[in-house]
Amino acid sequence: MSTSELAWFKSSYSSSGSGDCVEIALTPATIHIRDSKNPQGPHLTTAPAPWTDFLTHLASTEGRREVG
Repeated sequence: MSTSELAWFKSSYSSSGSGDCVEIALTPATIHIRDSKNPQGPHLTTAPAPWTDFLTHLASTEGRREVG
């Protein structure tokens, strides 16, 4: 499946005005991640389990800790 055939979406937390968004496309075997400003550019692909681990970490207290 090419990236143009994927159903890309943005988070409901993304602002529609700035255009600075991460877009995600889900398939049963892969998660695709790209920059909305460059949809034809490179993108990341990962399996669902590491993506779920990443989101769980971001939602945790440790993941929300401020850097600096």
